[in-house]
Amino acid sequence: MPASTVRFYEQEGLLPARRSPSGYRLYDEVAVDRLAFIGTAKSLGLPLPEIRRLLEPWQHGECSDVQHELLPLVEQRTAETRDRIRELRGFADRLSRARAQLEAIERQGPCDASCALLGREETVVGPVLASLPLAESAGDADIACGLDEADREARAAQWREVLSAATARAAIPGGVRLTFDRARLRLTDLVELAEAESRCCSFVDLVVHIGPPVRLDARAPEHALPLVHELFGSPDPQ
Repeated sequence: MPASTVRFYEQEGLLPARRSPSGYRLYDEVAVDRLAFIGTAKSLGLPLPEIRRLLEPWQHGECSDVQHELLPLVEQRTAETRDRIRELRGFADRLSRARAQLEAIERQGPCDASCALLGREETVVGPVLASLPLAESAGDADIACGLDEADREARAAQWREVLSAATARAAIPGGVRLTFDRARLRLTDLVELAEAESRCCSFVDLVVHIGPPVRLDARAPEHALPLVHELFGSPDPQ
């Protein structure tokens, strides 16, 4: 241990030392054991004020006294460490998502909103059009299509291409959740297509989960669910 550390512990009142007539610090075996205890407590993540408090029962009390004082501190550090591990794992997952998103971007020109959402698990792209012929629902004011018939057919074809990478469909409240094979999906196609749809109508909501895995939640009012299932597919049988 560096001499500077030993002097620091002495200044902090953790390691008293006797002095020789010529001013040298003198330490006995008890001081060596005390220094070892300080080092162990530091390795457990204990701050100096807590170590200082523990040194009193360590030197003058019973071992059970030290155990009684130290055990709750170790339990607290254990809980804090587990929380930190979860935070770091979440951070690592976000970095992985950000990398996947960056690799998927194939756009010329300035950045858009997606660049500000790098690493987020969910990208809410807003109300989205289920671009299907709506003759049966034309009377419903809340179900309306902003595209003409030719554009709706072209949009539906785009959706079919993107949805070909879907591997599973599960029922969720108000809609269906699709899970995608990331190797067969261009993430930017999914997000940009949903973003384009959001400018057309408001009766279907889409949420893209960046993942992994990549998922798409499609929800709509109950009377519009048949359109959602027609475009995005019905939930798989349980």
